Formats: sequence, C-alpha cells, structure tokens
Amino acid sequence: MEPPAAPAPSSRPDAARPDASAHPAVGAATGLLDGYRPGARFLATPTRTLLAEGAHAEVPDGGATLPERVRSALAAARGAGVERPLVIGAIPFDADGPAALVVPRTVRSGPPLGADPLVALPPGEPEPLEWTVSEEPSAEVYGKAVATAVSRMNDGEFDKVVLARTLELSARGRTPDLAALLGRLARRDPSGYTFALPTGPDRTLLGASPELLVSRRGEALVANPLAGSVPRSTDLAEDVRRAAALLESAKDLHEHAVVVDGVRAAMAPYCTDLEVPERPTLVRTAAMWHLSTTVTGRLADPDTTALDVARSLHPTPAVCGTPTDVARRAIAELEPFERGFFTGVVGWQDDSGDGEWVVTLRCAEASGDRLRLYAGAGVVAASDPAAETAETAAKFRTFLRAVGASL
Repeated sequence: MEPPAAPAPSSRPDAARPDASAHPAVGAATGLLDGYRPGARFLATPTRTLLAEGAHAEVPDGGATLPERVRSALAAARGAGVERPLVIGAIPFDADGPAALVVPRTVRSGPPLGADPLVALPPGEPEPLEWTVSEEPSAEVYGKAVATAVSRMNDGEFDKVVLARTLELSARGRTPDLAALLGRLARRDPSGYTFALPTGPDRTLLGASPELLVSRRGEALVANPLAGSVPRSTDLAEDVRRAAALLESAKDLHEHAVVVDGVRAAMAPYCTDLEVPERPTLVRTAAMWHLSTTVTGRLADPDTTALDVARSLHPTPAVCGTPTDVARRAIAELEPFERGFFTGVVGWQDDSGDGEWVVTLRCAEASGDRLRLYAGAGVVAASDPAAETAETAAKFRTFLRAVGASL
C-alpha cells in the first residue's frame, strides 16, 4: 500500500512552475511519456516534459571545461541549422568523468506531467519477473561504515558525509520493460523529476528524483536542496506525525543547514541578490518526507549558464558531505563500489543558457536483464547507524515497488 497523501504541502520552487494561465491539452504530457522507447531520452520536470530522439551531435569529453564544451556543441548545432538546439543527458558524480550529453536530432516538448489529468490513471502492475536481489554492501556492513564515519566526525575529521549502498537485481535472462517501468515511476511522483537516459551501449539510467540542483530562466536562478529525511507511513496519523517530527529534528535540521550553507556559498558569486529562507519546509514523495529549502537568486552576468552554476554546486553536501574534498576521500574509503552517474546530475540546457539540472537520486542503471539500484543517506555526528540503514532501505522502495521486487 502506498503512503497516503498528507495535509502538508509538497512544495516546489515557484520559479520552476509553468504559467498558471496555461491550459495544456489533456494527454499532451502523458503522450510523450507513453511514447518513450529505450534509446530515446525522456525528462519530465515541474516545468515541461521532453522526449528526445537520435543524436545530432555528442558533447565530447576532455579539453575545455564541460560548460564550454556544451556551449560549443550548441553553437555548432545552431550553425548547422538546428532550430532552438538543446543539450540533454547525464553527468557523473565525478564531474571530471565522461558525461553522456547530446544535442538530439529531434525534441518533442510538452507541459509538465503534473498538469496532465491522465497522469492520475493507475500505472499498471509490474510485469511478473522473478528477481534475484543482492546487496553491496550488506545492511550490516553499511551500518558499520556509518558507525566508522560517525567516529571520525567525532574526532573532528569532517562534518558530514553521504554514504550509499546498491542493490543488483537480476531477472534471470529476461529483459525488463523499461518503458513500462518509467511510466510507473513517473505516475507515482508526477510533480518531481523523472528521467530515462542512455549512458552507454545497452545502458539506461532511469529514476525519479525529488531534488532540483539549479534552474535558470533568464536572470532567475532557483536551487532546491533537500537534506534530512524520514520514511513515510501507510497510516495517515503516523505519516503526519513523522512529517511534524522531521521539522523539529535537531539532527536533521543541522544536516539540512550544512547543505543550504554550501549552496548559498556556491551561488553567491553568480548573483546580485540571493534569498535563502530561514527555515526549511517539507517535500513529500511516495516513499519519503524531505526537508526542503528553495534558494532564489538573480544573475549578475547574463552570459552565465545554468550549467556554469550547476558545475559550481556539484557535488553539494547533500550527496557528498563537507568539507567536500575530505568527504570525497571518506566515500572512496567506505563505499565498495563506483557511483557512476548516481548522485551526479541529469537535465537539459538550451543555447540561451536556460536549463534545469537535477540531482540524480532514486535511480537505477539498466543493462540487459539487470538493474543496479542506488540509495544513500547523509551521515552527521548525531547519526544512528540503524536509522541511516533503514533510510536507504526506504529510498530503495521507489524502484523496488516499480519493478515488483523487495529486499
């Protein structure tokens, strides 16, 4: 049973909402969702739904910085006669690693999924596949890593680190229906950020992230960091109690403040003014409550692109920790796998510099008959290893429910 809707609002940044006077055609957004097939690029945000096919050009690796390479690719596409070119794709956690960004050959754009009444239709049951599930690391080993991190923080080595674990699901030779899986993810959280993007030969990154890294529309910048979370409950009274307790949790408010301070510091050099609310609000997904702060700013230089700012923000303390360099080293020591595109960035940008870049969370990478799922938790000195392990298990539920598997 899915957790019930609670009376508290699921807030999203005002600047990321479409024009309220618009009346999109019924089925305009869900038609794009239903039109997705593996190999295409799908991205749904609170402002639009995009379905891109083919590749006019790939953004190359190496050489200039990634924002400069994106500018060059968009300028070349414009020069080749592509009208309103944009780049779409994924950037890994290691921002210096190979990205998966292209200028598509064709792009179909529609209104946000949340504005389409048809998104409320039931998503359909997962196909009856017999999944084999393996953990890396196990819950016990992950809890020990959290305890080690807490001990090192108490020794003053760093202030926060985000530790992740993975599940590998095998369908024993049967390839899962990625289009149907994407549809279930999108319909469960239509107000969030849903994506399906190729990241290599026979590899697709799918997910339903709740977190906007940064968007740019003209001079307006918006970031929406999330940090501090609690699993939702299927009991309405308990669900509301958990949400209220999260808003008063000293541990989670501290974790959230660390992230917001990092976002403020990274955005400030780009802005003539920056507004940061004093206290967080709540955002809910089907599985989790999150503390949320919407940070808004006005660009000082109109030539600054969304990706310029995203590059400075990534990785935020919400997915890495603080100080960043020390937290990165701790992640490399305590996580027994490479993150790849998990906790990286997915999104789009056009040749005016406008765009939306989203933190790659609640995701999996599909290859053949296998899915590799990822989930992490922010660890601070007050963290409890059992609670952080339970948080990662709750975050896995977004995908596990979508494919009909369980831990």
